Amino acid sequence: MSIHPLIALASERQVKQAKGFRGAAAELNGLLLEPMYKAEMAAAPKRQDQGKKYLNQKTIRTPSARQNGKDDKHFCLATANAAKAGHNVTNLPNGSELLIIDGLVPLRTAAPDKAKGDDDPNKGVEDIGLLGLLPDDRLAIVVVKYLKPDATHSGAGDTPLRLLLSGLAQAAFIDGNQEQIREEVLEATGRTTSTEAPVIILLAAHRYWEICRKREAQKGAGWIRELERLAREIPEQIGNEVFYASLDSDVEADPAWEYTEDGPVLSAPIKTKDSWESTAGRLKPKRKKVANVVEIIEPNMEKAPQSYAISGSFEVGDRITHKTLGDGVCQGSAGDGKIKVLFGEDTKLLVHERAPRA
Repeated sequence: MSIHPLIALASERQVKQAKGFRGAAAELNGLLLEPMYKAEMAAAPKRQDQGKKYLNQKTIRTPSARQNGKDDKHFCLATANAAKAGHNVTNLPNGSELLIIDGLVPLRTAAPDKAKGDDDPNKGVEDIGLLGLLPDDRLAIVVVKYLKPDATHSGAGDTPLRLLLSGLAQAAFIDGNQEQIREEVLEATGRTTSTEAPVIILLAAHRYWEICRKREAQKGAGWIRELERLAREIPEQIGNEVFYASLDSDVEADPAWEYTEDGPVLSAPIKTKDSWESTAGRLKPKRKKVANVVEIIEPNMEKAPQSYAISGSFEVGDRITHKTLGDGVCQGSAGDGKIKVLFGEDTKLLVHERAPRA
């Protein structure tokens, strides 16, 4: 069993599958996630024990051009570089200001050791996309998913549930190393951070959310409803606020950054909006099938009963006596030369107004 249960859960096939993650999300709740979060805190790699810092640490080579599959990282680098240049405030959809502190913040102490297997504290641990600070001095973990505006798929295994669980694990690692992180943030920003659990923000390109909602396996409100439920239960049980946000289309050029000698830099300030409309998670009520109600015509008691004959002419309400079917009541026309007659609880079609054979 892995010492990183949230990371292990995020790697499960059902969580990563477009057709399976809604069902996986439905099985999760705050009570189940709380002990996993605490386990992640206890198993968090300790960079400070090896004299390593978290902020302003290079985890990849400075890119000079776009690279396949690296847009997420390059966007984070571009955002961090913009922050260093003084453009470090981003407005969230709820109106709060997010102060960007750094990007691609390392959490591992070393490369994963295959020999240690699931006991390796560095196994599966990813860098924090963006680390920010909210007005109430709470740290924010920003999980970034960047897509081209004309993208046709969202990436292998990158379902919203996997991103949420990854962000929750990263928040636990920060929580487990809070003292060191607070010291570095104070040094970098001059602000004393809150001891509350970090906020988790899933910030994805508008195209990402659009693709998630267009996939056949993800259509409807089911998965959105489950993610919104988890966003309510996680702060209640664990303490982490959860927000889902979308990059505004204004910053979704292709790409939204330029490459300089110092690496990628944003072409325009980040703008965000809600990932989906407030009613997106509401299921539309299914229409009830209404059984066809057949109106029963009562007999016309003012007219005497008539013996049935194909040459006879019958009207609605006429009482008809049939040699084999018994007594019935004409319910109306069934087409040219035919009538519907109710015998007891059975309706029969009979011919009328037809000339007898010669």
